[in-house]
Amino acid sequence: VRQDRPVTDLISADYTYVNEELARHYGLAGVRGGEMRRVALPDLRRGGVLTTAAVLMIQADPDRNNVPRRGNYIAGAILGMAPPPPPPDVPALEEVKTADGKPKTLRQRLELHRRMPECMGCHSKIDPLGFSLENFDAIGRWRDEEEGAPVDASGVLPDGRTFSGPVELKKILLGRKDDFVRTMTENLLIYALGRGLQLDDECVVRDALKAASAGDYRFSTLILTIVKSGPFLNRKNPEF
Repeated sequence: VRQDRPVTDLISADYTYVNEELARHYGLAGVRGGEMRRVALPDLRRGGVLTTAAVLMIQADPDRNNVPRRGNYIAGAILGMAPPPPPPDVPALEEVKTADGKPKTLRQRLELHRRMPECMGCHSKIDPLGFSLENFDAIGRWRDEEEGAPVDASGVLPDGRTFSGPVELKKILLGRKDDFVRTMTENLLIYALGRGLQLDDECVVRDALKAASAGDYRFSTLILTIVKSGPFLNRKNPEF
């Protein structure tokens, strides 16, 4: 915000902010002390909000990843296309073992879960997004294996596109940056107005998208559009 960076840096960036403890958690060398600082990344696996340890932990269970929850977060918070809540009687994932007695991976168990008719519609959309983050464990550490087998972070989108891992996921999300900017603008507008969005707020969202596209998607383009908009300038105090 202070540097007026493009909001797309929240999806993918070549830097992150860490202190010594968090850098160790990320496998980054050369960081000393408890002060948070900006550091350059050797690759794009960690850049952006989705692959920070905090977000990865929140969207996981205490002892294992939660692929649907992570996928649902991407669909809703990034793309603004969150599916409806699951029906109340959907059974939980069961611990299933293979023929040789080894526990099945989370992917294998979710594939069984996804065969259920009441689960197929939503899970076919959110699970591929969540699978792309499978290289990160429940506390956001990078891993290459799960239960002794190589991590499979591949996914197939409903439109047939295939991808694997967080870097390729971010490329897909950047290809839909207008969806992300729309979602972000709507949330900023809700905060600025102190109420839910109404039909006539859509023009503000459209203006913000147009300004962002013309202004390298910098954060200031969204803020300026909102604070200059009619709904913001004419908002009423509900106490009067």
